[in-house]
Amino acid sequence: MMTNRRARVALTVAAFAAGSLAGVPPTSAAASGAPACPLIFGHGGYPENPGDMAKDQVRQPNNDRAVDDQKSWGAGGVEGDVQLTKEGTKAVMWHNTSTNGLTGARRNITDIWWAYGSDNLRARRILRGPYTGEPVYTLREWLDHVRSKDLVALLEIKPEAKAVLTSSHAANAWKEISDPIVERQSAQRIMVYSTDSWIQGELARRHPGLLKGSAARWTDSVGWNEPPPAWRGNTARWQAVLNQAPKSVMTNYTKDYRAWLNGKCG
Repeated sequence: MMTNRRARVALTVAAFAAGSLAGVPPTSAAASGAPACPLIFGHGGYPENPGDMAKDQVRQPNNDRAVDDQKSWGAGGVEGDVQLTKEGTKAVMWHNTSTNGLTGARRNITDIWWAYGSDNLRARRILRGPYTGEPVYTLREWLDHVRSKDLVALLEIKPEAKAVLTSSHAANAWKEISDPIVERQSAQRIMVYSTDSWIQGELARRHPGLLKGSAARWTDSVGWNEPPPAWRGNTARWQAVLNQAPKSVMTNYTKDYRAWLNGKCG
């Protein structure tokens, strides 16, 4: 079993070196007549209705335990959220604009220090959901843990970071984001993107070879809420996307999607 696992890892690394994000199929797709299995990027659901943010169970794979779960559920990659603390002093892995979901008084991430002051971010812990007790991780810490699990790292630079990246602290803030990536990109597969067009343009200029592009195609159709809606509502969309033979997909339902794929791809 260990020999087979090492062989699959070696094949995956070779595929990434060639610029491919295709999943490593258990059997030949050509021989089975089925499409090649896509590589799965694990995401974390967040309530779509802004009024439901208090229901967020902090499921995003921005902490070690969440990354470990995604790996155990069959993910080949994980999507993490990059924020900046006050004056761009630390790039951290956190989805929400504020400390909603963390211990301590609610503050915007860009308004608090990483390690200075009584309400600093480093001392806080997740207070609800499956990862209660986990801290907030730095970008460097997160990338290293993702690499230790043989997963592809997909970084979303959150739009909230723009306020810092366009301020007088921009030079240091960009170093906080870019240096950990540059230091590691030769040893692990890292991709970047942002839903903010200005940040996306800067990423294209600073990290042109790492842009997500069409990789990690979104495959779910069910809007997320808490408790999570049934996964079966996604199956029509999952099949439609699979029929287009994507090299990689992103889903909130990693475990269910991995099980659903069985027998549908090679």
